[in-house]
Amino acid sequence: MNRSITLEQAETIVTACKREAQTVGQPMNIAVVDSGGNLVAFAAMDDTKLIGEDISQKKALTAVYFQMDTRDLAPLVQPGQPLYGIEATSGGRLVVFGGGVLLRGADGRVAGGVGVSAGTVDEDHQVAEAGRAAFG
Repeated sequence: MNRSITLEQAETIVTACKREAQTVGQPMNIAVVDSGGNLVAFAAMDDTKLIGEDISQKKALTAVYFQMDTRDLAPLVQPGQPLYGIEATSGGRLVVFGGGVLLRGADGRVAGGVGVSAGTVDEDHQVAEAGRAAFG
């Protein structure tokens, strides 16, 4: 299989996210998916919240599906906004709050996504952003 993100790249992203999570002081669940939304790497840090395993993977997938960071989706899904109710159309596969970031390759094409869960929405985004920086 020819992936848009290699396992080595995904592991580098996870390592950067773990380092940032330690800085934040919150153990995290970290998921990296390729451009097709396929899971490439996942890590659940010791003492993290169990629910975050599912949420982190959904955040990464959502970033790829919408080709944007999940925190940028939040205002679009509020009542009266253009994407209100979109979560109900996906069978529970979307997460539309911060913690999922889109990864683009050097050519600008979508390469995949990183999803992080267990902290506050801002902490999750900060940790995911560290993973994106390690990819770029």
